[in-house]
Amino acid sequence: MSGRPKPRRGARFFRGHSEEASVSGGLSDVLRGHRRPDFSGLTQSWKIVISTVSMVTLLLIGLGNHMWLKETEFPQKSSHFYALIAECGSRLYNYQARLRMPKEHLELLRKESQTLENNFRKILLLIEQIDVLKALLRDTRDGLHNYSGDTDGGEDQNPMGAIDEEMSNLVNSILKKLREDQVQMADYALKSAGASVIEAGTSESYKNNKAKLYWHGIGFLTYEMPPDVILQPDVHPGKCWAFPGSQGHALIQLARKITPTAVTMEHISQKVSPSGNISSAPKEFSVYGILKHCEGEEILLGRFVYNKTGTTIQTFKLQHEVSEPLLCVKLKILSNWGHPKYTCLYRFRVHGTPGEYP
Repeated sequence: MSGRPKPRRGARFFRGHSEEASVSGGLSDVLRGHRRPDFSGLTQSWKIVISTVSMVTLLLIGLGNHMWLKETEFPQKSSHFYALIAECGSRLYNYQARLRMPKEHLELLRKESQTLENNFRKILLLIEQIDVLKALLRDTRDGLHNYSGDTDGGEDQNPMGAIDEEMSNLVNSILKKLREDQVQMADYALKSAGASVIEAGTSESYKNNKAKLYWHGIGFLTYEMPPDVILQPDVHPGKCWAFPGSQGHALIQLARKITPTAVTMEHISQKVSPSGNISSAPKEFSVYGILKHCEGEEILLGRFVYNKTGTTIQTFKLQHEVSEPLLCVKLKILSNWGHPKYTCLYRFRVHGTPGEYP
């Protein structure tokens, strides 16, 4: 036993020191890696600290917003609330659309505005010329009256007076037509008069991802024009109700019961369209009368075609009559002028003979 060699303890001692050295070397490498800054100048430890602080901050902000939403009292009528959002969104979107509108479109709108201004000046000039003509006729009448008084004792000049009165009536009639609506018929589908769109019997609106509200360049809410925009007289580019595809329908409750006789479809002209075309305009459409308070049988009143190259306001006389006054009509769009994604309706009117109040 005493003659056995004992080199193992020394070997174990040196091996233990070497393992401790390797472990300490690995830890030092890791620590140096944490302390060594990257290309952005931050060490790994600082990155972890910043990430943790950012996550905690975002969680606190989200919790605060959640508590604010719970404490905020929203309107009880969600439809009214969404209508307010849609109106505000419409105004903001129109403003942003004007800001993003290309220069050529702005130039086109400027030319159209100049054309309207020139037409208005021509009308004013025509009115001045008519006034001058009336003054000349009055002077002529007075001259003839004086001449006839000198020759035959002053005969009655009723013919000249009748001509002057007829001229005045003609001028007043022209001015009255310039001030009044072009259709010259009452619109019983006007929203401000009490008409409305029944959304349960109306197609869904087109979802446009580009129609968003922005706050500091960040889009946070998508919106679309409501269907009842077609019952309002505000006809400007983009102020329309769009539905997907080329076929859709809208159920309209009129302001009162009427016996319908005609309908009017209105769209913007190609000259003022920001896209330079009106392929989304309706082409073929039909109109139905609904009996029994908007839930009864559908009666076809007529089928028509809107001509996109014609005037912007087109009135169509109904092809079929009804035996009793109606409170609701349904507009069905059967095709458009080629747009593959959606169809836009700007304004739809219903004319007729009023009956009993509902």
